[in-house]
Amino acid sequence: MSPFTIRRLGPGDEAALAGLAADETDFTDEAPSPPLSPEAARAYLADPQVWHWHAEDGQGQPVGFLMAYVHRRRHGEALDVMFEEIGVREAWRRRGVGRALVAALHEQMRAQGIRGVWVAADNEGAQAFYRACGYEVDELQGVILSRTV
Repeated sequence: MSPFTIRRLGPGDEAALAGLAADETDFTDEAPSPPLSPEAARAYLADPQVWHWHAEDGQGQPVGFLMAYVHRRRHGEALDVMFEEIGVREAWRRRGVGRALVAALHEQMRAQGIRGVWVAADNEGAQAFYRACGYEVDELQGVILSRTV
């Protein structure tokens, strides 16, 4: 198995975000997303409530990513984490990359004293992965609605 390392992105990693957007299909099987503007990418990476990790191969090329938000709550625990998305390059799947990214998320949560994390899974493969990482179905959500204002 080829080695990989996990690192949290921060200011100065704007090009890594743009590269991820351009190569998104290989990570998530979805169409590429438009990259953030340079200003928006700087703000994203500087925001302490945004947690974004890359798994990188020995040459520093991304082979996986995980993105989550610290979420302030109005009741119960003051903070929890919304695990927004994860992606692993197709050639790197089933090599422990996804689990290592999830472990990095959980370690960051422990370091900040945050106990709760939740993720929405829209397919059986994703649900199986999250279950293998110790997640459980705790509430069925019907429909997600959105609007552009």
